[in-house]
Amino acid sequence: MTIDAANNGFFENPYFDREEFACKCGCGYSTVDARLLEMLTIVRGTLIKPVYITSGARCLTHNAKVGGAAPQLGMDHQPVSGTGSQHLWGLAADITVEDTPPHEVQNLLTQCMEGWGGIGSYKTFTHIDVRPKMARWKGND
Repeated sequence: MTIDAANNGFFENPYFDREEFACKCGCGYSTVDARLLEMLTIVRGTLIKPVYITSGARCLTHNAKVGGAAPQLGMDHQPVSGTGSQHLWGLAADITVEDTPPHEVQNLLTQCMEGWGGIGSYKTFTHIDVRPKMARWKGND
């Protein structure tokens, strides 16, 4: 783990570095909610296999480019926190787990996140987010 990652809240996490969550466009946006990091750490620790972040935080531009849900805009024309794709706020990640079918990852998350959070079931990856209300869906990939 890098010193930079340690200084940004990742010092005690043995599995992830902040850079893994950075927006894929290269802009440097890499916010990550502590609850998301905790859930991903549970997945990693339970399955005892590497977890790969295929999409973490997204800036507004990249989110629009990949077809993510647009945030609502307030009266000041700025994005309203928590609206649109949860990736915008560091509350979501799309993941794969080494040698593990996505449905197994989804089953584990469903057990861990009973009554809350978002789980998107896809053929090649799993979406997880830590919204307060429960959301479950099947997507196309």
